[in-house]
Amino acid sequence: MFHVEHFLKKQLNHRIEMSIEKLTASVRNIPDFPIPGIQFKDITTLFQSAEHLKELSDILYESYRDKGITKVVGIESRGFFMGPAVAIRLGAGFVPIRKTGKLPYRVIEETYSKEYGEDAIQIHEDALTKDDVVLIHDDLLATGGTMVAAHNLVKKLGVRKIYINFLIELEELKGRLLFPDDVEVSSILKFSK
Repeated sequence: MFHVEHFLKKQLNHRIEMSIEKLTASVRNIPDFPIPGIQFKDITTLFQSAEHLKELSDILYESYRDKGITKVVGIESRGFFMGPAVAIRLGAGFVPIRKTGKLPYRVIEETYSKEYGEDAIQIHEDALTKDDVVLIHDDLLATGGTMVAAHNLVKKLGVRKIYINFLIELEELKGRLLFPDDVEVSSILKFSK
């Protein structure tokens, strides 16, 4: 049985590697957007293709299916694209983290610094429990400020375990280094520039 499982895992890893190459090639690079000097990674090209959406969903599912995830937390707004899809596949609930003033019930808030000032995000105070195993998902890891704030919000609610995932990571910005060692951080696509 071990040989069959090992073979199947090897086949799955090969398929995922091939998918990642195809997905990486599909991301559109927009120079000087939103400001000069930025090389914007446009992921809308990934979402326009049913095949790419399925590949992203499959990779996310395979990465987290054995982690006991009970809630997927998506960050406004592009964490809302794949967050609910992976939550459905994992049999988990979906919880939004939104910008200030967008959630209707009592919230907790976290403020964070951005390149051009401060911003804040919120989550409903009853969205998570101490029994939840949480996957926080967003589209892009750059400097990491938004995700650190999201991690802090989720941690305040006292969950059992936190995983963090991004569709894309801009490795040269080293945002991954901001997270505690006990939090597993992963990204599907990695770009050096």
